[in-house]
Amino acid sequence: MGVTDSLVAIVLAVAVAIALIIGIVFSDHPRVKAVLLGIDQLSTHVGQFFAWTILLLTGVVVYEVTARYVFRAPTTWGYDVSYMLYGTLFMMAGAYALSRNGHVRGDFVYRMLSPRRQAGLDLLLYIIFFFPGIFALMIAGWHFFALSYAQNERSMFSPSGPVIWPFKGLIPIVGFLMLLQGIVEAVRCVQVLRHGAWPQRLSDVQELEQLLLAAAEREGAEALAQEMANKR
Repeated sequence: MGVTDSLVAIVLAVAVAIALIIGIVFSDHPRVKAVLLGIDQLSTHVGQFFAWTILLLTGVVVYEVTARYVFRAPTTWGYDVSYMLYGTLFMMAGAYALSRNGHVRGDFVYRMLSPRRQAGLDLLLYIIFFFPGIFALMIAGWHFFALSYAQNERSMFSPSGPVIWPFKGLIPIVGFLMLLQGIVEAVRCVQVLRHGAWPQRLSDVQELEQLLLAAAEREGAEALAQEMANKR
């Protein structure tokens, strides 16, 4: 890492520290809550928009397979387009997944912890691993994109050789979106440490496991209420 990169990393760290301090000190202020939800909505809109690339990806793969094995006329662009679409979908959904608490973790241990311990563990991991990793992603991703753009880099995986710098340009953008959402999640951890419960999140889809657990909790509460009513 050069001097310039070090300065950029320091500036990013200071900016994130200031944002975290403001968010932590005023975490219960209505305007701060509105900003947190606004970033959630930004992550949601970006994730939902790029989710449509799965249809494009499916169409490209079906077309390529049909052309290759039915008509014996494979395309020169199918492979490049398919991996770029998949990479775009995977990257641009990162902040959305983070806003929905959807990234992989050791749930069998994490679930047994109290909300405050969950928040404390999350906050520690955000500070030690997440933010430094995102800084590295943004800086390295920018150099990766800038070099590709300067060379007008083209894919070497197919005869058509499409330009790939627009695809690489997504890397620093994704890093920035993940950074914003990470700040939101860190502030939420502080809210839990203060109040002892996770704040309400925006929700549009849920995993089947979460739905089953919620249904089991409702059924258990209803059964308990019915049992108490019968005792009366």
